[in-house]
Amino acid sequence: MPAKQAKLNAILDAATSLLVEKPTASLNEIAVRAGIGIATLHRYVESREQLMLHLGFRAMDVLREGVESVETDAVNLERYIPRLIETLIPLGDRIYFLTRDATIDSNPDMEHTYRDIREPVLEKIAKLQQQRILRQDCDAEWIWSVTESVLFLAWERMAGGQLTPSSAAELVEGTVRRGFGVGERQ
Repeated sequence: MPAKQAKLNAILDAATSLLVEKPTASLNEIAVRAGIGIATLHRYVESREQLMLHLGFRAMDVLREGVESVETDAVNLERYIPRLIETLIPLGDRIYFLTRDATIDSNPDMEHTYRDIREPVLEKIAKLQQQRILRQDCDAEWIWSVTESVLFLAWERMAGGQLTPSSAAELVEGTVRRGFGVGERQ
């Protein structure tokens, strides 16, 4: 990895840790956390909006790697959702704080990137529905949207210290299984 990219990654890591704690942190505060001056920070990012886009695309890379790392096979397809949740829960601190930033929401490239990441997940959910492991009376998009919302809530609770990663994974999985599993609702 080139030195400039390594430095940018270090800045992004510092920005992420600070923005999790303080979503309204200024560029000056981010520079201090990164151990650099504001002029150096501006050599890497011109504005807060550009910084947030860098963070957003980096979060999408982390999300993509997480989704791609969840292997599936025909025999254990029913383990896909629990494995996906177990994989994504620890990534929350690098992703959830971005939901508060309008720069991310309004960027078409970010939306396109997210759609590409989400597509294989929707395909797996559709397979789970075909195998009658998940309810068929909801579309795959709805099931994933609800799962994603519960993940974001868990990430927020973890950041606030109300949940541990293992309890968050159990809660998210249980919520999804009881809400969308065939024969699981009471």
